[in-house]
Amino acid sequence: MADGTNSSGFMPGERAVLAHAPHGLLAGLTFAAKDLYDVAGSPTTYGNPDWARTHPVPPSTAPIVKMLAEAGARFLGKTKTVELAYGLTGENIWYGTPVNPAAPDRFPGGSSSGSASVVASGGADIALGSDTGGSVRIPASYCGIFGIRPSWGAVPLTGARGLAPSFDTAGWFAARASVLRRAGEVLLPLGGEGPLGPCLRVQEAWMNAHPAVANALKPAMDMAAFMLGGCLQISLVPETLAEVYEHFRSAQAEEAWATLGDWVAATEPAFGPGVGERFAMARDLAPGKGAAGRAFRQGFRQRLLGLLGGGAVLVYPTSPLPAPKLDASPEEQLWAREVTIGVTAIAGLGGLPEVSIPAGRAEGAPVGLSLVAAPGQDRALLALAERLAERLGLPV
Repeated sequence: MADGTNSSGFMPGERAVLAHAPHGLLAGLTFAAKDLYDVAGSPTTYGNPDWARTHPVPPSTAPIVKMLAEAGARFLGKTKTVELAYGLTGENIWYGTPVNPAAPDRFPGGSSSGSASVVASGGADIALGSDTGGSVRIPASYCGIFGIRPSWGAVPLTGARGLAPSFDTAGWFAARASVLRRAGEVLLPLGGEGPLGPCLRVQEAWMNAHPAVANALKPAMDMAAFMLGGCLQISLVPETLAEVYEHFRSAQAEEAWATLGDWVAATEPAFGPGVGERFAMARDLAPGKGAAGRAFRQGFRQRLLGLLGGGAVLVYPTSPLPAPKLDASPEEQLWAREVTIGVTAIAGLGGLPEVSIPAGRAEGAPVGLSLVAAPGQDRALLALAERLAERLGLPV
């Protein structure tokens, strides 16, 4: 077990190596990849030594990793992840929890903690993560950088380890809005440009946010409303965010056990705090809970598509809280997880693209503002995020 002193976002040991093109859209930039993406000749640990021990070294590289290298970006290595990507704090007891460069006394956020840490520290221009329940958006908010969860299915996950396949998406981080967009030009399918608006202010998400977070994000919210031609306040979730969380949690857990349960049961791996408990909950989930989650998802997705089909953009705090402090109790961490996933589940259940921009600070730590659009409007959303960042004086 690691002693926790390896606070770098990169995996310890020898760095994975990958050739890159000398020219291309991303020439001159560097990138890293979360250690659930295969890189030929390098072990994919998925954040857990027992996983690494029971799986062969991959002979080929995930297409998404190749796409960045073929566009001229130089690969720097693999980054740490929460074990089996099932957690939001970013903790990893085996390889060391990455530091949050923007708030070193707080967690970096997960599960893509290493990728967020590397970008926030200036160690790479771009870093690949993955997002099932918030695993790119939350570390982006916690570490004060840009992050995108694309439309579900827009970016290939071939050669990547899965958690809950109907929710899993690729994603990436950048410290500058233009770099986040440029990576999207390489990774996203063609199309999806066009005008967006109006702005829809999601009442439940703003009420769910800590007052300090809501206040910190108000100037960015107002600027987004101005740029999008006005803002309407809507009640998106009359069922309450707590119910959204419960349905998402159940549907995700059902898939997580179907995807990884055979390996967990056969291997009986050692897990760090919280991960084993989440898999035990997934194993013991009542059948009716998964079915209810899936049924809720269908209706909720139709509601979202109806709202967003004409180009409207949902705007709300990426996370209701700044990153929890490193000494937060398990109970405090669980509470933060529940109130956070109630919001991140909106895009997760809808398969929607979401960009988090580092729009403010609360309690001495970064907080992000999210822009959410209809499926397939990823390129337009990235362009909007870049324009908003410029207006707000953020790194472009």
